Amino acid sequence: MTQTAIPYLLMRGGTSRGPYLNRADLPEDLETLAEVLIAIVGSGHPLNIDGIGGGAAVTTKVAMLSKSQDPWADVDYFFAQVSVEDKLVDFKPTCGNILTGVGPAAIEMGLVEAQEGETQVNILAVNTQARVAAVIQTPGRQVSYEGGARIDGVPGTSAPIAVQFMETVGGVTGAFLP
Repeated sequence: MTQTAIPYLLMRGGTSRGPYLNRADLPEDLETLAEVLIAIVGSGHPLNIDGIGGGAAVTTKVAMLSKSQDPWADVDYFFAQVSVEDKLVDFKPTCGNILTGVGPAAIEMGLVEAQEGETQVNILAVNTQARVAAVIQTPGRQVSYEGGARIDGVPGTSAPIAVQFMETVGGVTGAFLP
């Protein structure tokens, strides 16, 4: 099997974690893309021992970023949920937790230029067409990861990331009531 190096950032967004990749470094067609993501995560083994997944659904999520062609957005966020064991990839939903890491990742990847103090990153969630404005702490024009923001279920603190969902109606959700 031929292997190809693909640069990525491994980041936590909210209560989820996964690789943040540049979409330009990945195959265009979804079938081949799914095969690559399965290999990256290590889907097919309960511990994802042959990849960077963590053996749980919250650690087999993938964010793929690119400069946006949408006049409003700075970056497109294409999400994939890779199964832990079944070697399947779902490109239909999105993930709000992973979304919180899109702004910092886009800056770190050079897709968005950091501003002094704070940087607003306008994000188009490709899977759902949701528009999200994220405000990232960027003192000295660098992403700051230090801060006092806390998330239930996650140890420690970090810099806050404010997200505002714009013009969002509908989306992919489960039923609230039977």
